[in-house]
Amino acid sequence: MLPAQRTSENSFAGLGGVSSPDTAADEFSPRTALPSVEVPTRTAPAPAPDVTDAPGEPLPRKRRVGGEGYFKAVTTVGGSAVLAIIAAIALFLIVEAIPSLRANKENFFSYLKWNPNPLDDAHFGIASLAFGTVLSAAIALLVAVPIALGIALYLSHYANKRVATILGFAVDLLAAVPSVVFGLWGREYFAGPVTDFSVWLNKYLGWIPLFSSETGFGHSVLLGSLVLAIMILPIVTSLSREVFMQTPREHEEAAMALGATKWEVIRTAVLPYGRPGIVASVMLGLGRALGETIALAMTLGSSFLISWSVVEPGGNTIAANIANSFGEANQQGRSALIASGLVLFAITLIVNMSARAIVRRRKKFLAAAAT
Repeated sequence: MLPAQRTSENSFAGLGGVSSPDTAADEFSPRTALPSVEVPTRTAPAPAPDVTDAPGEPLPRKRRVGGEGYFKAVTTVGGSAVLAIIAAIALFLIVEAIPSLRANKENFFSYLKWNPNPLDDAHFGIASLAFGTVLSAAIALLVAVPIALGIALYLSHYANKRVATILGFAVDLLAAVPSVVFGLWGREYFAGPVTDFSVWLNKYLGWIPLFSSETGFGHSVLLGSLVLAIMILPIVTSLSREVFMQTPREHEEAAMALGATKWEVIRTAVLPYGRPGIVASVMLGLGRALGETIALAMTLGSSFLISWSVVEPGGNTIAANIANSFGEANQQGRSALIASGLVLFAITLIVNMSARAIVRRRKKFLAAAAT
């Protein structure tokens, strides 16, 4: 090869052309090899620590005491305190009633009259007072419950929002009126219209024992029961309204989709769903009616007879008799009044327990139907 040709080939190789065999050998020689890179190796995780001191014996867990634990403790103490207070009240009534019951010359549960003050000749019984208490409360419920349910349904399903708000506020405000105000209003103003109404009932429905009278008209069980009905009306209305408003919307829409009218929706969806709440509200109203004192003391008489007539003057209840007789009673008489209070306590307790049993049974029935 000529020298000029060799020089051109070397220059072409330097310009990036095809390299000569000597150059290729230099590129792949050990002197030009890439530097080695160290790749980190993954180590296996450390084994979990043994959670047992001995085979089959787990370590005790540390309890976490937080807000939930404190709340549970507070509620437990509160519930236990309520039961303790009820037991203490019952024990007090029993202890205080024993002296008068020992001095009584008659059967406490069947005797009608009330004369416990004579130390050596005490004659008293709870029969007429218990009868008047149950009769006045039953009449109050018969009058108040249908009206309260009607108002609750109107406020929850018929009235517009503004009217429902105003009327609901008025109903709640009625519950804040003291019982002595109801008693004064019933004795001074409401007694006249009720007496005229009693005359009308006796004239046209006198053949019914409830409306017959041979001794005239005046402050009667009917007057006290109507005042009592007005007093328990807000309680039943407010609770029933809240229950009706909690009816699932899907139930009502399903009934409407089947072509039901407004009343059929209420009858088939709203009332069955709210039945436990209605029972609870009625029983709360009954508890208020059984224990009312001042209003009945101002509107009822002070007779100690068992009479089915609600328009005759007279009538008496356990609570009203305690209010009227406590100031004039001696120590034995006060013990007898406490004994009557024990009977009222037992009646109220039985009513509340019955209400709880009805509500619990209804909830179990609804749960079984849902499954």
